[in-house]
Amino acid sequence: MTERQKSWAGLALFWGLLLLLAALRPLAVPDEGRYGEIGRWMLQSGDWIIPRLDGIPFFHKPPLLHWLNASLMAVLGVHAWVARLGPALHAGLMLLVLYLVLRRTPPLPGLSSERLAQRATWVLGSSLAFLIGGQYVNHDMLVACWIGVAIWAFALAFLQSSDRVPDPWLARAGFVACGLGVLSKGLIGVVLPGLVLFLWLFQTRQWHKVLRLPWLSGLALFGLIAVPWFVLAERRAPGLLAYLFGDQQFNRYTATTFNNGRPWWFYLAGLFLLMFPWTFLVLPQVLAWLRRRALPLPAGLGPWVSLAWIWLVAIIGFFSVPHSKLIGYALPVMPPLAFLAALGFEQTLARRSHAGRYFGGLLALALLVACGVEVAAARYTERRGSADVAAALACQMAPSDTVLAAGDFPYDLPFVARLPQAMVVIQDWELQRREAGDNWRRELFEGADFDRQAGQVLQGPDTLVQAAQKPGQWLVAPRGFEVTGFATVFEGRAWVLYRSPSTVAGAGLPSCRR
Repeated sequence: MTERQKSWAGLALFWGLLLLLAALRPLAVPDEGRYGEIGRWMLQSGDWIIPRLDGIPFFHKPPLLHWLNASLMAVLGVHAWVARLGPALHAGLMLLVLYLVLRRTPPLPGLSSERLAQRATWVLGSSLAFLIGGQYVNHDMLVACWIGVAIWAFALAFLQSSDRVPDPWLARAGFVACGLGVLSKGLIGVVLPGLVLFLWLFQTRQWHKVLRLPWLSGLALFGLIAVPWFVLAERRAPGLLAYLFGDQQFNRYTATTFNNGRPWWFYLAGLFLLMFPWTFLVLPQVLAWLRRRALPLPAGLGPWVSLAWIWLVAIIGFFSVPHSKLIGYALPVMPPLAFLAALGFEQTLARRSHAGRYFGGLLALALLVACGVEVAAARYTERRGSADVAAALACQMAPSDTVLAAGDFPYDLPFVARLPQAMVVIQDWELQRREAGDNWRRELFEGADFDRQAGQVLQGPDTLVQAAQKPGQWLVAPRGFEVTGFATVFEGRAWVLYRSPSTVAGAGLPSCRR
């Protein structure tokens, strides 16, 4: 088998393992339940403009993930594995682009570019960032992928320029990737590639090439991809742009009132875990830099290493500023970190007598850690989710029955049961508007402000009392929540299913698996 064949086999193997792991656990709550259900509802309702959670507009992020989920479910059915396929496809693209780009870099002494690219893809493909982050249903892998594609495309365009003119087609690919990044998660899809490239062009003194980019065609492609949905959605839901870009992006970046407050070193620890054990291979380069003794590199590889370090430091620095921090925000820096780890192995261990065994041992350890985390995540999710209650509900309720949720919000239940109608959510909503923090209650009542009719599913405690007197009423509530007037039907690990006394079990929904 040639080195190139080994490379392609490795790409297929790691992506296949990712898909296998994606089929082995239930939907995690809240994220996977939330975003899987938004895609399912989009398919069921036929409304591809307004993303909805429990029938209520949900404008925290742009719709690319929801479009992907709805499209894939239309073809492959409504399953947790299908909901994970969109992020998995983007993880595969991230891995593929890393390989294709590094094949075109200058070779190290005694090592072909093919071999370096192969090693970098094995580093990334065996990591937690790829095998776990690449199958998690949220927007993080999508935007990470397109940020990476944009940076690689523009960097290639500049470094492979002729007569100081950047390659126009690679540059246009960069503009397209920025457009898809904006559709994935908003402004960071263009701000972060711009930040990295700005610093890199300044460091490598390539500013004279910027004016020669295909700005007209590039911006036209960017606009055709990124702008139409925002225009259409703002017309349907006035105030969406201010809410999405103001509250959900600018305020989340600058305020200290949102969830997930973490210390400044959070992402340093996150990088260590997401790329364990490969991060150890980057440390010699850091130590050499601190000692002002850079490890030797071929001249042509210098700009690529500079790009990787600027990419890593700039994005981690950007996300370290806000009070709120999430581990998924580190995913955009996984490609340069994998490149630096592969480079570190070649500079420090590759010349030793048992280098192949060292690398194989690290690879086996990384895969073992990823599989262990997958098993632990599945057990943790089973203890917190409502999938067991959803399965019982799907086999007993009639399509016209009403499902009520009280005490908490079962994010994964509508998806697992494939409910044909929105749940009625019971809370003291006037009190919640005054006191709710950054939680699911705020998600729902802020979304309801965009569609008062859809927001009628948000009902007060009196509705629960009335529902107990009617037939066709089902209630789901967390264990420990006090319920009166309803009969217990099924007790799950974290949730309990009840019915009103006059409700008779029906034939079940099409999602029932007896």
